[in-house]
Amino acid sequence: MKTLCEIIKMQVVPNFINLETAINTYDRNALVCGSPAWRYVYHTIHSADKWFFNPFAYSEPEWHEDGMDNPDNPCSVELSDKQLLEYLYIVRDKTLQYIDSLTDEMLAEKPENCPYTRLELVLRQFRHISLHTGMINGLTVEITGNFPVYTGDSNAEMPEKLFYD
Repeated sequence: MKTLCEIIKMQVVPNFINLETAINTYDRNALVCGSPAWRYVYHTIHSADKWFFNPFAYSEPEWHEDGMDNPDNPCSVELSDKQLLEYLYIVRDKTLQYIDSLTDEMLAEKPENCPYTRLELVLRQFRHISLHTGMINGLTVEITGNFPVYTGDSNAEMPEKLFYD
């Protein structure tokens, strides 16, 4: 029987693959509520980086500008898709290592100075990543008429084809 942490890890992997596919298929400059789509990608990755673990004990990435994680806030930094993907890989690897360090009992515990349990933090990010990946994919469908490949398979790898036929 798999532990809860193993089950969580099996579902985290497709979440990151789906976000990577979205980045590889979207129009980064298409507007979402007045902001370029890349800002929502950054918002999603940054949130996973901060909220999977403990948002109350977090250090911003070196390129981060105050408020940059909110797509509604103007910022002077513009990250390329290559930079966004590199950040995604860092957060993915950090998240998988973190989950490997947990036990099922630890899921019910709250990290230091955090009002949420580890399980609450993980579930929030499942919801958040899925929401924004779907939003970005919807924008891609609207612009291109093609639907990006989406996986729920825990053994999945990055697909060779990015769109469904």
